[in-house]
Amino acid sequence: MEWFKDFSILVVDDDLRSENTGGRATREIIKELQKRGLSVIESYSGYDCKIEFMSHSNISCILLDWDLVIRSDEEFLGPGEIIEIIRGKNALIPLFLMTEKLRVKEIPLEIVSQIDGYVWKLEDSPSFIAGRIEEAIERYMEELLPPFLKELIHYVDEFKYSWHTPGHSGGEAFLKSPTGKLFHRFFGENVFRSDLSVSVPELGSLLEHTEAIGAAEKFAAKIFGADETYFVTNGTSTSNKIVFHSCVTPGDIVLIDRNCHKSIMHSIIMTGAIPIYLTPSRNSLGIIGPIHEEEFDWAEIKKKINSSSLVSDKENFRIKLAVVTNSTYDGLCYNTRKIIDRLEGVVDYVLFDEAWYAYANFHPMYVGRYGMSPEIDREKAPTVFTTHSTHKLLAAFSQGSMIHVKDGKKKIDHGRFNEAYMMHMSTSPQYAIIASLDVSSKMMAGNSGRFLIDETIQEAIIFRKKMKHLSEEIEDKEVDRKRRWWFEIWQPAQITMENEKGERKREDIEDIDEQLLKEHPEYWCLKGNADWHGFGKLESDYILLDPIKVTVMTPGITKQGRMRNWGIPATIVTTFLRDRGIVVEKSGHYSFLILFSLGLTKGKSGTLLAELFTFKKLFDENAPLDDIFPDIVKKHPKKYGKMTLQELSEQMHEYLRKARIARVLKDVYSQAPEQVMLPAKAYYELVNGNTELVRIRELQNRISAVMVVPYPPGIPVIMPGERYTPETKRIIEYLNFSEDFDNRFPGFENEMHGLKVKLDSNNKKRFYTYCLKETSQEST
Repeated sequence: MEWFKDFSILVVDDDLRSENTGGRATREIIKELQKRGLSVIESYSGYDCKIEFMSHSNISCILLDWDLVIRSDEEFLGPGEIIEIIRGKNALIPLFLMTEKLRVKEIPLEIVSQIDGYVWKLEDSPSFIAGRIEEAIERYMEELLPPFLKELIHYVDEFKYSWHTPGHSGGEAFLKSPTGKLFHRFFGENVFRSDLSVSVPELGSLLEHTEAIGAAEKFAAKIFGADETYFVTNGTSTSNKIVFHSCVTPGDIVLIDRNCHKSIMHSIIMTGAIPIYLTPSRNSLGIIGPIHEEEFDWAEIKKKINSSSLVSDKENFRIKLAVVTNSTYDGLCYNTRKIIDRLEGVVDYVLFDEAWYAYANFHPMYVGRYGMSPEIDREKAPTVFTTHSTHKLLAAFSQGSMIHVKDGKKKIDHGRFNEAYMMHMSTSPQYAIIASLDVSSKMMAGNSGRFLIDETIQEAIIFRKKMKHLSEEIEDKEVDRKRRWWFEIWQPAQITMENEKGERKREDIEDIDEQLLKEHPEYWCLKGNADWHGFGKLESDYILLDPIKVTVMTPGITKQGRMRNWGIPATIVTTFLRDRGIVVEKSGHYSFLILFSLGLTKGKSGTLLAELFTFKKLFDENAPLDDIFPDIVKKHPKKYGKMTLQELSEQMHEYLRKARIARVLKDVYSQAPEQVMLPAKAYYELVNGNTELVRIRELQNRISAVMVVPYPPGIPVIMPGERYTPETKRIIEYLNFSEDFDNRFPGFENEMHGLKVKLDSNNKKRFYTYCLKETSQEST
């Protein structure tokens, strides 16, 4: 494996530049390593070593001088402290102490247990020492490779001729065309040589979970705390459908979080299930809250079933599955143990859709708050599924997903489960996606996963604190009152802390040390009727705000939902950021969500801060729009040609204020629409052409054939088979509002799934959606 020589050896010795015996001996070892083609990074102190180690993931071995000179400055790190830092991040990397044989007796046991060997640089020859190091590196590099990637690399390195699919034969076909050659050069040779057919037996079968692929899935199950894990190469949308098809049949009742991904509704349609909805709370900012704990009580569930027109037999029915989105799209994480306990004896299976939450198993912040948590009673609990979009916030290729299973009282027959799996999986899977899932598992193994997530949480907390500090600084130093504004963070302003004496006191979040904020999940739990979250009364230790999912609030609305006299709608800010290469995850009317992931760097968060400051400066200076949004102004010159940033903000905010958008967003979800027919039946009517496009102003008493999903907030306002009624008139009002907003503010349109947009004779947008034809509707 010659490619391991791209990695470097870190040598830490404060005598490296000295002409003493020790310095010369260390330099001779380095020369011998370099003769073997190995790269060496030289470090002259413990502090330098820390910086180099934290900055380079391609260090393959460390040689550490046990006799580093002790200094009194604050940056000094002794060998023991260095070893603790190294092992905190990487438990496998070869670590050798350079010392004298007689000094070994002085080395404490806790240090001896953390190192891989000793280097006697004044006794053994440089060649012998370099050979030992090279062997250790080779073993380490082999250990780094997870099961599937190891076999894939070995296969590709054998340069075999391909007489099977895919037809590009390791990329050779692309080289026969100028366009193909450009394509090949852009991606690189290994992408094509590793794009193989299922005809390669030593790599195993994804559909049968054999050989290297099967070993990779078993390894992932161990890392993620599951009994079984299945790799999925076409996203968590498909993972959810596999779970449904494995345990749900037509007529089965499923309990569904109304805050669900559209793939859940597609699964309901495909299986012919009867949905009974669990209703999440919502605050006046449009942020989706949790499903209250009592919604999982049998009495509440039975009440919903009794009131459903879709359940014909109110006494003899089967509730097969409950689906909960965890965490919510705004970063609220459930105490999953409480949900599982309440659903004992009620459902056979629970699915936690954790598409955005695959990292939860790897940090104490999330203990007990994810589907694969170990604290369940296997003899009583339902079987738990968790679906992960591994690619979203861990490191994997797009479409890389996993299904994790933890057996409960009703154990999974994995042979039968695999039939559902094969129904949805391709017989020609992309091996690069499989390899990326394998790598993602390996990256999270051991101390590495804890370190990576800990670093991510810390970066998010630093950003949160910095934003709060800047707000206070601007308030203190800005002379002009009109310029004393900044963006707020949706989080508790103060946290109740308890000292060693048991005394409790409240501290501002920006004054609390990051380490404490990382180590105490209770600081992030939503308490009772706290004003800042706006979800009313919440159960103790039920919901945690995930620190890495940061909601930024723009001026214009209070956390309690009261509209201010002036404001800056979030769509203006996020459009500004997008034009400067910063794409946020989700935007509301006065808030937007940013995600801190493994790939985030200090430079990225610093750039976001800088661009927010740039926006503030442009707003305070009342810059003309053609300097800020030239493309939008060019496309709509009559609307925006002479407008300034403050004028646009004022017009849009006043429109939203008069529309009482905060109240509308809360009311539109306050009452579920009437269920008239199964979602599956509504879909069949759509396929058979028994539907028609209906103008949104004429939706009253019509039955929807599709799911209508406005962004923000990204949650369906109506499902297939539900009727628009006078009791839910707020839905129609909101859709009308969205249509009018898009016409008034072109370039800042809402995203709306399930609607068709047409232009009328005046070039105005008109919204339509599919409803059952009135003749079909009458037959229901």
